[in-house]
Order: sequence, then C-alpha cells, then structure tokens
Amino acid sequence: MSSKGKTIIILLLICVIIAIIPLAIIKNSEFGGADGEAFDAITEMDPNFEPWADPLLEPPGGETESLLFCLQAAIGAGIFGYGVGVLKQRNKKEKTAI
Repeated sequence: MSSKGKTIIILLLICVIIAIIPLAIIKNSEFGGADGEAFDAITEMDPNFEPWADPLLEPPGGETESLLFCLQAAIGAGIFGYGVGVLKQRNKKEKTAI
C-alpha cells in the first residue's frame, strides 16, 4: 500500500475516533444545536423576548431533523470533495503540460 493510501486510512480512523469518543464517554447527554442554546441565553437575558420569525417548515420529529441535517452534511461533503478533485486534476494537468 502506498504512503498516500496509509495516510488516508489513518485520517479516516482519526475522524471515526473523534466522532465516537464523545458518544462513548458522555452518557445520557443530549447533543443540542446552537439555535436552542442561543434561544436559552437570550431568554435568560430578556425574559420578554419573542422570536420575530418562525420556521417555514417544522419537521415532524427529532429523527427527521437529524435526517435533514445528515443530508445537508452529505451534500456539503460531496460538493467539497468534488472541488478538491477538480483542483487535484487541474494541478495534475498543469504538471504534465510543462
């Protein structure tokens, strides 16, 4: 296996470890989003606060919200990966043209 392949495998393992460790160590915890934390902080500073906008689409449950978040992350990762691939091929073509 090439050193590039070994590096990719090591990076993937590190990513998996970073994702699994908090879930394994912190028991019975809820990993909430920044929106809920911001709302709590604002209502603590100003108890009369009322949001001026409502969500356009309210998901029916937490699992739907998680699914939409994962879908958003997958689309973003795909776009990022495509961009990296384009840049890599462009660099390869420039090197062979010289």
